[in-house]
Amino acid sequence: MATSRRRPRRRSRIARAFKILLLVAVLAGAVLAAKPLWRHFNPEPSELTVRYRTSTAAEADAARPWLEVFNTSDKPVPLSEVTVRYYFTADGSATYRFNCVEAAMGCSNLTGTVVAMDSPGDKADHYLELGFTEKAGVLKPGENSRGLELQLFRTDHKPLRQADDWSFDASKTSYQNSDRITAYKRGDLVWGNEPDGAKTDSAAAPEAKPSVELPEGAVFDNFSYRGPKDTALFKHGWLVRTSKGGPGVENTWTAKNISFPADDKAVDGQVLQLRASTDGTKAGTRQAALGSKEQKFRYGTYAARIHFTDKPTSGKNGDPVNQTFFTIGGSGAKYSELDNEYMPNGGWGAPGPKLDTTSWRHAGEGDRVTKKHMESLAGWHTMLIQVEKDKVTYTIDGRVLYRSGKAYAPRADMAINFNTWFVDLSFAGERVWDMKIDWIYHQADKKLTAKEAEAAAKSFEDGGVSYFDTLRAS
Repeated sequence: MATSRRRPRRRSRIARAFKILLLVAVLAGAVLAAKPLWRHFNPEPSELTVRYRTSTAAEADAARPWLEVFNTSDKPVPLSEVTVRYYFTADGSATYRFNCVEAAMGCSNLTGTVVAMDSPGDKADHYLELGFTEKAGVLKPGENSRGLELQLFRTDHKPLRQADDWSFDASKTSYQNSDRITAYKRGDLVWGNEPDGAKTDSAAAPEAKPSVELPEGAVFDNFSYRGPKDTALFKHGWLVRTSKGGPGVENTWTAKNISFPADDKAVDGQVLQLRASTDGTKAGTRQAALGSKEQKFRYGTYAARIHFTDKPTSGKNGDPVNQTFFTIGGSGAKYSELDNEYMPNGGWGAPGPKLDTTSWRHAGEGDRVTKKHMESLAGWHTMLIQVEKDKVTYTIDGRVLYRSGKAYAPRADMAINFNTWFVDLSFAGERVWDMKIDWIYHQADKKLTAKEAEAAAKSFEDGGVSYFDTLRAS
């Protein structure tokens, strides 16, 4: 009888405990269900705020968003933990590139990648994802990045249509908050509204990843520009030559023969193209040259991926045309010049195809040492000039071509240059020659191999870096 009385009490305690647990679960579920509603009506202050302005119309040669990122939290925010996305709709099958015109922390510390969304929506099927390097700095509470002047453009350089772009707003001609540009901190969305497609996109939230580490004492550019008048080209340290003088047919240098076309063989899908064109007369001749504004380069490795050609793009072959990658600086007793000059049809009385590698000591006195390499170089090549205090080494695709000694090592800082020009005009008729450059990379005070330079260029592109300059002028 005692046993039969205890059993009902045990079941009663178990039932009571079960009811309590069930009640707790119901209450917890209610709290969780109400949390989003609570947050909707009582939003937490965002950690970041993005402000935006633009001066472009719905149809323009480029999208030009100006952005500011504000730290609206009470803690410092390293910019390297921040990602910003600008959403747009691509025009048909057009491909897009980005460049930074100006940034308070320096364009060298801003990265950008154009990404196609897995699940496109009506107002967005691509986005420009911006990131920052470690050296971009830290935003203190209440601080902002100040203006980031950006350009987004088609690589075929046709006008783009922005009316159906999620992030574009022609009404914002002065800085205003824009919730159609999203900001992420360590991969978590902390500002803005993603378009419908992005909410289900497999790449909706950027992964928290280390920022790109840029080497000190280096300059890199893969020539992502809209044209010779692109403001970013000048701000990134380049000058388009339009001045008088030689070499070649004097006083024929023009910006019109410089362009940045798409090229699927390029690391980033876009190249610098230098054109030499003529109808056989001086009046009908145009030559092209691009060089760095500053003479601040000396020891180290100069690497460039260059496309040489043995045939004109159009017209009759036979011109003594010169396709050149060289450095130059100083004057008089400190004159310094290092040349790679490719002449498919020869020049100065020598047959072609040939590449002249030349180290100069004094231009006025013609003091130089040179070596001719009699071979065709048509196609893409990685050209290196390795400069040490006691020698200069010229290589192509890792193969040593020539080495000059200490007497002809540079004695002054130099500028980097590319040009295409005619040694002389041999016959009548219109013809066009094109030289292309994929990228240029200079690393001061280090001897790099071709493979190391190529790997570095690829790593920069993979990290969204199209340009940087960490080299200080001496």
